[in-house]
Amino acid sequence: MSSELMEALYVLENDKGISREVLVDAIEAALVSAYKRNFDKAENVRVDLNMENGSIRVLARKDVVDQVFDSRLEISPEEAQKINPVYNVGDVVELEVTPKDFGRIAAQTAKQVVTQRVREAERGIIYDEFIDREDDIMTGIVERQDSRFIYVNLGKIEAILSQNEQMPNETYRAHDRIKVYLTKVEKTTKGPQIFVSRTHPGLLKRLFEMEVPEIYEGSVEIKSVAREAGDRSKISVYTANKEIDPVGACVGPKGARVQAIVDELKGEKIDIVEWSEDPFTFVANALSPSKVLDVIVNEADQATTVVVPDYQLSLAIGKRGQNARLAAKLTGWKIDIKSETVARELGIFPREAAEELEVEEEPEEQE
Repeated sequence: MSSELMEALYVLENDKGISREVLVDAIEAALVSAYKRNFDKAENVRVDLNMENGSIRVLARKDVVDQVFDSRLEISPEEAQKINPVYNVGDVVELEVTPKDFGRIAAQTAKQVVTQRVREAERGIIYDEFIDREDDIMTGIVERQDSRFIYVNLGKIEAILSQNEQMPNETYRAHDRIKVYLTKVEKTTKGPQIFVSRTHPGLLKRLFEMEVPEIYEGSVEIKSVAREAGDRSKISVYTANKEIDPVGACVGPKGARVQAIVDELKGEKIDIVEWSEDPFTFVANALSPSKVLDVIVNEADQATTVVVPDYQLSLAIGKRGQNARLAAKLTGWKIDIKSETVARELGIFPREAAEELEVEEEPEEQE
């Protein structure tokens, strides 16, 4: 074995993190297969690779038995003791059977094994790096696209952006820099496969973590996200610190923080509302920008009936029901929106009106 290969094993151990012992074991196993394949031998052999001088020996292993039936696998005590007097029945004798031209085959085989192991190690390193980035955001460069996927270069590997993970209002061109959300990292026989998204709600959450220091530091928390990618989204935020306005922190000075996210998402509208454990308050906030007169809560069915002014009904429901749909996703409550007029016809009075009615009907005190 050449000294260059020995040096290569040391370099691989230091640069690629591949254990030299693991490489040697793999080379020895491959050489056993190469020996049997090229020399049509049925012996039980092992290969000894000397790391000091690079020499290779093929050793046939034979069992010492009283009666020899297969001389390729067995040896008599008499023959064994000619090699070393200490051998007895039950021992294993090793005899060198290295072919004269085995060096060339060994070098070629070792090179193949090293190349394969290096490739596997590099794949393993990339997998370990990216599996820790699942549910995280990265910046990539659009490389190419076909009828099904857009391929995004993340530096060490190409990620897959499928059609249903692409923003409907975006056009992707080669060399475009885009932020993507890593949804899944899979280990395959061809190496790691990375799946990314531009539509996942997690992308919106990570963008706010990047733009809003209060969220990154943990003083403001994103409680929930509802998103219809490329069109409109809602997020609910909360803080236990009464000195911080969670919505204002996300909006930023003159709207700079939220505008940066809107620009990244190519104009996607974003509503930021304050989270509350009180369903009345939370559902009312979630239906922003519409005004809410009352929220009737049915905890058993996780449902609410929301009363809004007549002129606010279309705003509360939103175009194609989008505002109500996003509010329901954001809060986790079913939301049935009714105008004030319809609510009164059904005997549902907005909270403020009901309180006024109770005052008006309060009986006079008897003398």
